[in-house]
Parts: sequence; structure tokens; C-alpha cells
Amino acid sequence: MGAHATTDKRAGLPGMLGGISLTCARGVDADEFLIALGADFDELAERIPYKDLTRRLGRLDKPSPHVNAVMYGTCGDWVHVLEDWGMATWATGYRKVDSMRPGPDEEVVCATMNWWSPPQTIIHAPGDGHAWRAEFGEDTGRASALDAALQAAGAVFPSIGDTDEATVAAYHEEHGERLPSAVFTAVGAYCGLSIDSAAVQAGELPSLLIPMA
Repeated sequence: MGAHATTDKRAGLPGMLGGISLTCARGVDADEFLIALGADFDELAERIPYKDLTRRLGRLDKPSPHVNAVMYGTCGDWVHVLEDWGMATWATGYRKVDSMRPGPDEEVVCATMNWWSPPQTIIHAPGDGHAWRAEFGEDTGRASALDAALQAAGAVFPSIGDTDEATVAAYHEEHGERLPSAVFTAVGAYCGLSIDSAAVQAGELPSLLIPMA
């Protein structure tokens, strides 16, 4: 998914393609996490595919400008949420919406594109009451298993603290285009996620309307 970070959001597809933000959580029931994000209980029970939900929205005279259609699913212990409106709802709300704050032993990993408030950011709440943040190209500095996955995926770029400014700029110029893909690869490896990109592009995953936090 990260490979299409700068691609048109839909490119004529019924699902998502470009600019996708990803939020993953474990240690919490999947439905409970989605409800904490603002999902409607009845809509959650419906499990409507994304392509059908967006088709339904397209038939409305005045769809609400304050909600976003998201895709979701589970893989192993993790629930994951995909959004292409420019941000990740959890990232915008976890500091001000009580229901979004992870409880003890609830872990959240989020890669948010932050179109409206750059830079692109990784947030890791490991379940200890903290939420560690890093820009794409950095790790969180916690020497965690997620940081190791970012290093292994080539998602940690040289910084000015490690080398000179010209070298950093040249590296970003040469490798910056692959950075979102490397970040998503690292998050997928850390969480053990396997998300069918063809199903995402076809809009076949279940979906919900989530209010903007």
C-alpha cells in the first residue's frame, strides 16, 4: 500500500489505492476498537463491503462531510483500519478522545499520511501508557521490536546527527520515493499482517463510516 502513497486516491477503482493510512491494534476486541473510533454499532453488525458503502453514499443528495468511509479487517491478534482521507482517525483523536486512548496491555501501531498536518508519522503506543512518535525515515528511539523492523525494512534514513546535511539531503532525494513502502513493510512485518491489496483496491473488505475526530 505504501508504494501508492502519492498515487491518486482511487484512480477509478471501487476501493482504495493511494494515500492510505494504517492503524493496527491488539489486546482489544476488534469491534470494541472500531466503536471507540466512532463506528455505529448497527453499521458494524452489517459488515457491508466498502464498494457497496461508497455506492450507497454516492446516491445520497447530501452525504455528511464530517464522516469518512474506512475499511477494516483482522489478522492474527490484530485489527487493522485503512483510511484514504489524508489522516488516520486514531492519530487525530487518541490524545483528546477518551475512548481512543489505549488501555493497559492494548497496543496500537499507526502510520498516518498527515496530508493536512505534515510530516507523515508513525505512532507506537505499546500498552504502557506512552505513545512514541517518529517521522517517516526515523525510528521511535526506543530500541523496540518495531524499531528493529523499521531498520530491517530500510525505513530508517540517515539523519544530520549521523552525517552531514548534504549527505542526508542526497539520500532523501535518491530514496525518498520508496520510504512509505518501506514503512508499511516494517509495520506489516512487526504486526504479522497480511492484507490482500487486490481486495483493498476492489473495495471488498468490510467498511464503516467513522466521524472525523
